[in-house]
Amino acid sequence: MRYISLLILCLISFIAVDAQTPGNLDKIVAIVGERIVLKSEIELALIDYKQQNPNIPATAKCDVLEQILGQKILAEQADRDSIIVSDDEVEGTLENRIRYFVQYYGSEEKLEATSGKTVYQLKDEYRPVFKEQLLAERMQQQIMSVVKITPQEVNDFYKTIPTDSLPYYPSTVEVGQIILAPRISKEVDNYAKEKLANIRKDLKTGVADFATQAGIYSEDPGTRNNGGDLGLVERSGLVKEFAAAAFRLQKDEISDIVKTEFGYHIIKMVSRQGQKARLSHILIKPQVTSVDIKRTVDLGDSLRAELMAKKLTFNKAVDKFSSDKRSKLTGGMVASRQTGSTILSTDELDPATAIAVQELEVGQYSKPQEYVTETGDKTVRILYLKSRTEPHKANLKEDYYRIQQVALSQKQNKYLMTWLEQHIPTFYIMIDKDYQDCDNAKKWMSKN
Repeated sequence: MRYISLLILCLISFIAVDAQTPGNLDKIVAIVGERIVLKSEIELALIDYKQQNPNIPATAKCDVLEQILGQKILAEQADRDSIIVSDDEVEGTLENRIRYFVQYYGSEEKLEATSGKTVYQLKDEYRPVFKEQLLAERMQQQIMSVVKITPQEVNDFYKTIPTDSLPYYPSTVEVGQIILAPRISKEVDNYAKEKLANIRKDLKTGVADFATQAGIYSEDPGTRNNGGDLGLVERSGLVKEFAAAAFRLQKDEISDIVKTEFGYHIIKMVSRQGQKARLSHILIKPQVTSVDIKRTVDLGDSLRAELMAKKLTFNKAVDKFSSDKRSKLTGGMVASRQTGSTILSTDELDPATAIAVQELEVGQYSKPQEYVTETGDKTVRILYLKSRTEPHKANLKEDYYRIQQVALSQKQNKYLMTWLEQHIPTFYIMIDKDYQDCDNAKKWMSKN
């Protein structure tokens, strides 16, 4: 049985694909329990398949059908097991995806022109698709959660890999960082508040509208091009000052100026659903001056001297001085967003970090230098090189975590395939005659 990736239909390009898909493709090609598989689903998945891998195999149509059948079974089993995906979760996923496409195409108008549908029509059409996908994902996670792997199994898996098939890994590093946020002068801080106060005054008097002002003035790159729209957000996911001010607002009301760690905001309540709300905001950040940077570099020089003299440990310095909350969770170490691992290949580092690390020996600290964060904030950074490996063939000593993840993934996939094979007979499955020429069609189809 071929490996089946059950997280199909990533829908990264679903809008553009949907706009090009003729309506006459729709035809029921399979039924799983109470769920149907349309021919258009197969065609859309094939287009997505080709975009990711232009050299698709001759069996692609059958592979995609199996993937979709697997997802349908997982979603059906989720219903049987009373696994719940809330409407809010589905709506939040939809909002995030639509917001991504609005940013991708530049505006809601361009998105609607490309898709040939309004945003509301797109949401209505894809709401059940996302709900089914979320159900299948949750069911898959529950099934796989029981699968664990021991060090002995990792060792045994490693031994099964022929020496000439071992992957060749590039140089890896473990890099720590201390991010020092400059202290803003009172004059600059007051200027930012005054600027936002003037924007708020124009909004309250009707001189300008919120979306336009956000597009012109807001310094939040994630929402500026979308009129300041944050989408549907949970109160628990907001910083406390922002949440407290936002959830006091009535529909269409605009808040007073609110200070958070990100800067100064004014917030508009678009709509509210209990502890969730659709909000818009305009963010103004007090600008860091060259004087602020120089003062912070001087502080960094003193801190580096203490680290090099071993008067202060790296972990304590991170805890006491660093303003980067994300790296604080890993003791100051830079971690992969995909795996969470702090062992990174050099091509995973941003260019500035990669260059700085090349000049360091293991155990050394870089000189403090100006650093612009992902959110555009000017800070000062000290880097610490904890370890480095040279390019090498995979081995257990240097690459245990990587090999463990591959071995665990393989074990989980086998377990999932066994689960599917055991549960296929418990579902009514019908496949159209045009698809019964697939090698595994008989395995999927109900016997009665």
